[in-house]
Amino acid sequence: MQGTEMLTYFRDKDLVRISDKQPANWEEAIRISCENLIEKELIDGVYVDEVVEAVRQYGPYIVIVPGVAMPHSTAKSAGVFGTAIAFTKFHDKIYFEAGNEEKQAKLFFTLAAKNPDEHMANIAALSDLLMTDGVIESLEMIESLADFEALVEKVK
Repeated sequence: MQGTEMLTYFRDKDLVRISDKQPANWEEAIRISCENLIEKELIDGVYVDEVVEAVRQYGPYIVIVPGVAMPHSTAKSAGVFGTAIAFTKFHDKIYFEAGNEEKQAKLFFTLAAKNPDEHMANIAALSDLLMTDGVIESLEMIESLADFEALVEKVK
């Protein structure tokens, strides 16, 4: 899967959420970003707790560029039942370190992978998408699923 094909993947697999909830903190944001994968029975609460604990232990390593977080844990988690990436967009920035613009995100790409190869393939495809000129900015601007759909059509 290449770059902008990921947008189609999110749409076709119903893995897009434009959150109407504004999380109080990064932990709540991670939990909300996992809801779609839980609903689809691809992960459970064990995995969510592992992701939160990893950020507590290692810091906000999941903020891969300002504005974009990639919540994930190990591919060996007992709480993962399938492979997918879910996209959640929050209205306002979620700060992982108070006031640090380098460590905030509105766009959450939550990864779940049943094995290391699938995990690396997901990360590579997501990286291709995020390196596509203008994609991060376009995703930050969307306010609805209709906006997301319009973006998918535009970049096809």
